[in-house]
Amino acid sequence: MLCALNRLQQLACWLSVLLTMGSAAHAQIQLRPSTDMNILPGQYDSSRRTKPVSREIPAPVDLTVREAVEDAYSSRDQEFLDLQREADFVERQLNLLRRIVRFASPTIVHIEATKRAEAGKGFASSRVEEAGAGVVVSILGRPYILTNRHVVHPADISSIRIEFANGQQIRPSGVLTDPSTDVALLQLSETNLLTAKLGNSEQMHVGDFVLAVGSPFGLSHSVTYGILSAKGRRNLELGSKEIEIQDFFQTDAAINPGNSGGPLLNLRGEIIGINTAIASNSGGNEGIGFSIPINMAMSVAEQLVSRGQLERAYLGVQLENAFDILTARRLGLRTASGALVKSIIPGSPAEKAGIRVGDVIVEFDGNKIENDGHLVQSVGLTPTGKLIPLTLFRNAAPLRVSVMLESNPE
Repeated sequence: MLCALNRLQQLACWLSVLLTMGSAAHAQIQLRPSTDMNILPGQYDSSRRTKPVSREIPAPVDLTVREAVEDAYSSRDQEFLDLQREADFVERQLNLLRRIVRFASPTIVHIEATKRAEAGKGFASSRVEEAGAGVVVSILGRPYILTNRHVVHPADISSIRIEFANGQQIRPSGVLTDPSTDVALLQLSETNLLTAKLGNSEQMHVGDFVLAVGSPFGLSHSVTYGILSAKGRRNLELGSKEIEIQDFFQTDAAINPGNSGGPLLNLRGEIIGINTAIASNSGGNEGIGFSIPINMAMSVAEQLVSRGQLERAYLGVQLENAFDILTARRLGLRTASGALVKSIIPGSPAEKAGIRVGDVIVEFDGNKIENDGHLVQSVGLTPTGKLIPLTLFRNAAPLRVSVMLESNPE
């Protein structure tokens, strides 16, 4: 392309060439003004005619697209490197979860039990295969498998099969259960088994990260994760009306049929709960699962081993389920915390301690009582023969008494 003859066109030509000089990929081009630049038409001197010299100037290369592509590739490469660095950081954190599962897995078992279902009208009884999970714990120096009662009851002991993560299969030598808490222990002949590390469920807080392990729908050793959604869930309408002592953890870790009896783990790899139930309209996980705190489960388990059953303590009061804020304020309380006594059984520990109808039990053994279910759970798991301090609210003032709990006559 030849530059035009006027100065404005000459300047445009120079600018277009200078644009090409910014790229290292192209040779530098030096331009000189044409000797014929100022000759006007009609003044051409033939004596100055020489052999034509090729002065073709390469068309300016539009580097906008090329540079954009190069910048895009460079930016993408840098973005990929940034992603790798961030992924490395996250994977180092997530490696903790892998280590937790790897550490706990040898102590977690898959349980299958064959039960005989009750015959319906016009039908013979049938056999039902139930799957669940359990965890190996140490009690008095011996290994037992801690699980839920509803996983193994009412199956015959010969129809219960236990499978470890490594494929080893064994059968229990005995079964101990407590219907009021849905806790069960499978006795074992083997003594050289790894046992789980137990945490302190009292130290768990809402929002803590947890992992649930179990056998949902028969898929053994499945792992899910979530947080502790709530503590102290009581008065739940569960499938079995026998579960009277309730103090559940609530979690959004996916729990499905078959997770029952499996452990709830904290980030230290410790068992802090035994997964027990779900709240569901569909029968599957809807983000609301319930676990028995490990402190409560082990308290029951230790009594099953030492006494053969849970010796439930007995206070001897009937409580008002409809204790609300209006009733509380009428009695002089700011909140409806505590358990309102509706009636007292004659000759009971409560009567001997001087508890009256209309009293509100606000503390039991130094712990604040939230509601009637909390008091039932607290009393039921307290050893008998122990003098327990109580704080009552009577006549708009606190009153402290002591009660000696006795075994439940039932």
